[in-house]
Amino acid sequence: MSRSSEDQGAGQLIQPVLEPFQRFIHAETAGGILLLGATIAAMIWANSPWAASYTEFWHIPISLAIGSHTLTETLLEWINDGLMAMFFFVIGLEIKREILVGELGSWRHAMLPLTAALGGSILPALLYAAFNTGLEGAKGWGIPMATDIAFSLGILSLLGTRVPLALKVFLTALAIADDLMAVLVIALFYTSTISWTSLAVGALFLILLIGANMAGVRHPLVYSILGIGGLWLAFLLSGVHATIAGVIAAMTIPARTRLTGREFLEKSKVLLRLFEVVVSQDEPPLANPEESRVARRMKTAVAHAGTPLQQLEYALHPWVTVVVMPVFALANAGVTLNADIVTILGTPVAFGILLGLLVGKPVGIVLSAWLAIRGGLATMPEGVSWPQLWAVGVLAGIGFTMSLFIAGLAFPRGPVLMAAKEGILIASTVAGLAGWLLLRHIQNNKKD
Repeated sequence: MSRSSEDQGAGQLIQPVLEPFQRFIHAETAGGILLLGATIAAMIWANSPWAASYTEFWHIPISLAIGSHTLTETLLEWINDGLMAMFFFVIGLEIKREILVGELGSWRHAMLPLTAALGGSILPALLYAAFNTGLEGAKGWGIPMATDIAFSLGILSLLGTRVPLALKVFLTALAIADDLMAVLVIALFYTSTISWTSLAVGALFLILLIGANMAGVRHPLVYSILGIGGLWLAFLLSGVHATIAGVIAAMTIPARTRLTGREFLEKSKVLLRLFEVVVSQDEPPLANPEESRVARRMKTAVAHAGTPLQQLEYALHPWVTVVVMPVFALANAGVTLNADIVTILGTPVAFGILLGLLVGKPVGIVLSAWLAIRGGLATMPEGVSWPQLWAVGVLAGIGFTMSLFIAGLAFPRGPVLMAAKEGILIASTVAGLAGWLLLRHIQNNKKD
């Protein structure tokens, strides 16, 4: 058997195994399923006989040394500061795409999700603050502001084609606008003492990233070195949360193609004809350098027909779905439950989060949307009804990832943080179930 035949046989053997996994990680429901699994695992671990090991494991110190310079953080901090920077980078790519060509690309399309997201962020924060101003939980007002896009879209997608496409588009744009506001809140209000020297270094690397974009540099390695080795590290040392660097770096990624669609089509025809000439059935590709050369030119042409923004978003999204978010949930969702959970949920922190996510979110979203439509600033998406908008507002009360993240920034380890986590987990669970049941009920009534 020839080497090429062996490779082909191996590919045929492994592909049936890989294909279902590849389909799963690109599905809308994948993020929600894996997040749920990681959350359940964290809860079981934190409430098992090995509960002490949960805290000890995530607080193992890990050092990164370069010459005489050493950076030491716990495993939990590396996840929240480092891995989550990739999550925020992908969010930044999504925000840029939506601004350029998506639902946030024009004022007419953007006004409804933007105003809904604004109301759905402000009202929960106000409701939380009403019960916590002047208390030890006062700093947590940003916790109920955000929507977990993976969970909310995952639940919405469970209803399949019974839900109008316009409703999914609205929830996506709403969640992205929500995330943008959460990023701004983190940058402005959840920072420690600022090192202006480190920020100045970060600004220098940002200028280099912008310069690379303007110079037409498209290779991801350049942006990785400048973004991770420069911008992220400078932000980490500056006191401004390092994950903000992920969003800022995403804004510098090129969103232009090097070849237009017509140019790509013409070039592909030429290369395919050339490949037809040089390809050989009698010898493997390794023995035919001309075939390999033409194949590389075809690969380059394909890369030039797409944008680096699209390519990075597509490449990183599975890693964020399969690795980053589940690991974050596993490290942060381990809440120790006790018999006095009712008392804990009655604390100002937990109650403020419950009220913010379960009441503030849907009321803020629907009220803001109604005002925008009534004032002529926006129009209701085609095929979407007010009951459906209410149901999506309830679904947006799933704060989970971003809420847990902000809670970790707002409070140190202790009873207040535990109360916040319990409030987030319970509110997100209730919002998810209630939103799904409401949407299902609305769609069933439409059928009748």
